[in-house]
Amino acid sequence: MTQTFGGAAIEALREAMAGPVFTAEDRGYDEARTVWNAGIDRRPGVIARCDSKADVVAAVGFARERSLDVAVRGGAHNAAGTAVCDDGLMIDLSRLNEVTVDPQARRARVGGGALLNDVDTATQVHGLAVPTGMVGHTGVGGLTLGGGMGWLTRRFGLTIDNLVSAEVVTADGQVRRASPDEHADLFWAIRGGGGNFGIVTEFEFRLHEVGPMVQFGLFFWGLDQGAEVMRLTRDLIAAMSPDVNAAFVAMNAPPAPFVPEEHQLEPGYALMVGGFGSGAEHDDVVARIRTELPPLFELVTPMPYVALQTLIDEANAWGSHAYEKGTYVEDLSDDVIEVVTEHVRRKNSPMSIVFFVRLDGAYCDVADEDTAFGGDRSPRFEVFIVAFAPDPTLLAADRVWVRDLWDALRPHAIGAGGGYVNGTVEFGEDRLRGIYGPAKYDRLAQIKGIYDPANLFHLNGNIKPQ
Repeated sequence: MTQTFGGAAIEALREAMAGPVFTAEDRGYDEARTVWNAGIDRRPGVIARCDSKADVVAAVGFARERSLDVAVRGGAHNAAGTAVCDDGLMIDLSRLNEVTVDPQARRARVGGGALLNDVDTATQVHGLAVPTGMVGHTGVGGLTLGGGMGWLTRRFGLTIDNLVSAEVVTADGQVRRASPDEHADLFWAIRGGGGNFGIVTEFEFRLHEVGPMVQFGLFFWGLDQGAEVMRLTRDLIAAMSPDVNAAFVAMNAPPAPFVPEEHQLEPGYALMVGGFGSGAEHDDVVARIRTELPPLFELVTPMPYVALQTLIDEANAWGSHAYEKGTYVEDLSDDVIEVVTEHVRRKNSPMSIVFFVRLDGAYCDVADEDTAFGGDRSPRFEVFIVAFAPDPTLLAADRVWVRDLWDALRPHAIGAGGGYVNGTVEFGEDRLRGIYGPAKYDRLAQIKGIYDPANLFHLNGNIKPQ
């Protein structure tokens, strides 16, 4: 739907905001509308780059009064491109990136536009961390509202499990504090229900002792050893301390100095192991890998936690064309192994990957009904199937590959196969009902009806208000 508003309205918005406002005629507009996925090329009618929560309130009011589509930009690191819209209003939070750390209380206050690297850099000064994702230029907001999983999930749970409170601008322009004691229904909903309920201008997180140095190992095998690598990963994780985590990836070897020249860019399988407790636990895992399935090459080294958190940033850099789907599987069963190893050989772009993240330990210590997270708290893997390509033609081929692999995994998936809400680009109502399940979906829809009855915030994994 084409949405129009005159120059007088734009000037009124500029007067109401401290931050800049862009239209297509302004210098900086094209930079401001650019998002991580190069395949997304949308043109908002106006972009409001907010300097404060007061700016967010003004921008929300502008959109509500004119019934505009609203896109909210945090880190803009989303394959679906939900941070930008055509014609309507893009609310840009990128300047709300301040991180304040209280090391005695072990709390961090994080602006809604901060990136994971902003948080890690600030908290690691004190040897503390928030459990977040694995790519440093991901936005804290989008990651947290969907759940948030990464290296520390087995030890400390999801990002939402460490959320203490949040400051939320709701559709009526009110600023509400969501916590266990204030607007508890809203607090429940934003912990997994996405951006449906308002714009979070500040998060308050619980911190944990991590680093500053951690252990890391990367091991790589060729395509012909995929089944062996997946079985080894299954056995390792079953015996692994929560202070150690492993991520399994079907990928092409990077053109990095530690990779022998004959293996660079070759397709195969990698196992990445991070150690966050005693060095001995990590060493035991490394020794078992070397003994049971010697890799083609490896990199084993201590590194700063902040380096681990940005290790795959380059592989996920801005400017690639992207498409993804995901699902949960209970384990790396023989059937799952057969499906994955068969389909990995069919990918076209050397940048495309299949990424398995383990969810157990502290993830399972939280009751399923305690948060809106789309997935129950039984042990499982989230499977990210991601097409990355330098151009639209190659992406089109691997979009088919992603869908084929996802379809082939569905008979072996948990539940309806919907997976993690942050791991999809397709937000149909049936898919969302499958992700959340009937009880959570209905509860989210009721809360949506309280805080956003007109569905102002709908350019997302949208829960329709009841």
